[in-house]
Amino acid sequence: MSDAPRDIYATRLEARRSEAARCAANEKRLGTARLVAFALGAGGAILAYQGESSGAFLLAIAAIGFGALALVHERVIRSHEDARRACTFYERGIARIDHAFAGTGSTGDEYGVAHHAYAGDLDIFGEGSLFEWLCTARTSGGEARLAGWLLEPASSQALLARRAAVLELRERLALREDLALLAEDVRVRLHPDVLANWGEAPAVGITRNHRVAALVLAAGALTSLLAWILGAGPLPLLLFISLELLFAAGLRGQVKAILQSVEAPVRELGVLAAMLERIEREAFSAASLRELRARLDTAGVPPSKRIARLKRWLELVDARRNQLFAPIAALLLWGTQIAGAIEAWRADAGPQLRNWIDALSELEALFSLAGNAWENPDSIFPELLEAGPRIQGRGVAHPLLEATSRVHNDIALGPERPLFVVSGSNMSGKSTWLRTLGVNVVLGQAGGVVCADEFALSPLRVGASIRIVDSLLEGASHFYAEIQRLRTILDLTEQDGHVFFLLDEILHGTNSRDRAAGAEAVVKSLVERGAIGLVTTHDLALAGIAERLGDRAANVHFADQLENGEMIFDYKVREGIVKRSNALALMKSIGLPIE
Repeated sequence: MSDAPRDIYATRLEARRSEAARCAANEKRLGTARLVAFALGAGGAILAYQGESSGAFLLAIAAIGFGALALVHERVIRSHEDARRACTFYERGIARIDHAFAGTGSTGDEYGVAHHAYAGDLDIFGEGSLFEWLCTARTSGGEARLAGWLLEPASSQALLARRAAVLELRERLALREDLALLAEDVRVRLHPDVLANWGEAPAVGITRNHRVAALVLAAGALTSLLAWILGAGPLPLLLFISLELLFAAGLRGQVKAILQSVEAPVRELGVLAAMLERIEREAFSAASLRELRARLDTAGVPPSKRIARLKRWLELVDARRNQLFAPIAALLLWGTQIAGAIEAWRADAGPQLRNWIDALSELEALFSLAGNAWENPDSIFPELLEAGPRIQGRGVAHPLLEATSRVHNDIALGPERPLFVVSGSNMSGKSTWLRTLGVNVVLGQAGGVVCADEFALSPLRVGASIRIVDSLLEGASHFYAEIQRLRTILDLTEQDGHVFFLLDEILHGTNSRDRAAGAEAVVKSLVERGAIGLVTTHDLALAGIAERLGDRAANVHFADQLENGEMIFDYKVREGIVKRSNALALMKSIGLPIE
C-alpha cells in the first residue's frame, strides 16, 4: 500500500465499502431468517392451540431463535451504519485532497464576523472556503474553536503548543475515524450552551435531607406492603402512603422542573460521553494534550463514567411509564428519588460540563489542523520569527488550488523593504497572489501547515481590502465601504504587534487624481506605522509610489502574452513595472467593437 494519503484513504474506503456490502447482505439474510422464525412460531402456536404437544416445543424454539436473531441483527445494523459512516469519512478526505470538497462539509458561515479585517477577502468562510477545507470537527463547539483560530492570530507560545499537538495527532488516523463513527448528526445534536447552562443552573431545591426522607418513606411503604401480604393489617401501609402523598405534593414543582430541564440535554450528554470515552483511551505525550486530558478528569474519575451514571438515572425515569411498574414506582416515590439523584449529580458534576465541552472543542480544532497536515504532506509548518515585521517565503502557493494548477512564487518583506507595489493587467494573478499570502499567514498563525517550500513569519495582524462590496441595507457605496476598511486596517496598527496589509486596486471607485493622492497617502501612512504589505494596481500612475519611497519599496508585476487572439498568463511574479495592458485585447477577444 502506498504511503500517499490519498492512496491510504482510497484503500481504506474500498475496505469499508466491502464491509458495508457484507453487512447489507447479512442484514437481508437475517431479516429473512427472522421472518422464518416468526412463521415457525406462528405455526407452533396454532399446533399448540389444536392440542398438539409438538406445537409448544416448536413455539419455544422459534421464540428463542427469533430473539437470538434479533440481537445479531441489531449488531449487524450497527456495523453497517459504522461502515457507511467510515465510507463518508474517507470520501470527504479524498474530496479535500482532490480539491473537490466544496459543498461537502460545514461552510462556517455562522462564524463570520461582519466587517472583519480579512475574513471575507480571503474566503475564510463559505462554500469552498478555507474553513470548509480544514474543518472535520463533529461538534459545533469544535467548529467555533477552529473558526476563532482563523479569525485571530495566536500568540507565539500558543502556536508552539498547537504545533506540538498537531504533530502528535497528525498520525492518529484511527482515532479520527473512530470519532467520525460515533454519530452522523452529532453536530446537530450537541449544543454546548444548552449543556453548559443546564449544568450551571441554580439548584432547584431538592436537598440531601429530602433524598434521605424519600428513601426512608419508600422503604417503610415497601416493608408495610410486604407485611400486609404476609397477613399484617393495612394501617401501616395506608399511613406510609398518606405520608408519601404529602411529601410528594410538597416537592411536585421541584421534581417536575428537574425532569423537564433534563429532557433537552439528555441526548447531547450521550454524544458527549461517547466522544470523551474514546479520547480517554488515548495516551498523549505533547504537554498541551496531556493538560487537556487532565482537565477532563474530576477527582480521578473520567467524565464518560460520570455521564454514564447520569444516563442510568435518566433511563430509570422512563420506567415510570411502564403500566405494570407504575404502581410500584408510585409506592417507591420513584420520580422524586430519581429527580433527587439527578439534582445531586448536577450539583457535583454539572459545573464541569463547560470545562469538558471546552476541552473537547479544543481537541476537535486540533484534530482538524492535524488531519489537514496529514492530508497535505508537502505543506510545512512555518518558521516563527521573534523580530519583525517580516514574511519570507519560497515557492509559496494557494493551498485551496489543485496541485496541478498552483503557481509558486517567492516573497520577502521586512523592515528594510516593507512594501511591494504589484502591477499587472486584468486576470494576470494580482488578487490571487494577495489571497495566497494572506491565507498562508492566517493558516500559519492558527497553528496549521502552509503551502510553501519555505516560509517564515513574525507575529502579524492581517488586514485586507480585496473583495469590498457595497451595502444597500447599510446605505454604503463601494467607495465608502472601501475607505471604512482602510480605516480598519490603519486602526490595526494602533494595537499590539505589526500589521500585514493586502490592498487590491486601492480606491478604484474614485477619479484618477484623487485615487493616486489617496492611495499614496494611505500606503505611506501604513509603512510609517511599521506595517508591511502589498498593494496591487493596473493603473501605472500608482506604481510611482514605490519610486518615491526609495529602497523601502519595490515594484513587481505579473505579465501576459497574446497568442493567436488568446491571452496567456503564467502567474509568475517578476521585478519591475508591467509594460503593457491587456484591457483592449480582452475586450476585443470577446467581440466588443474595439478598433
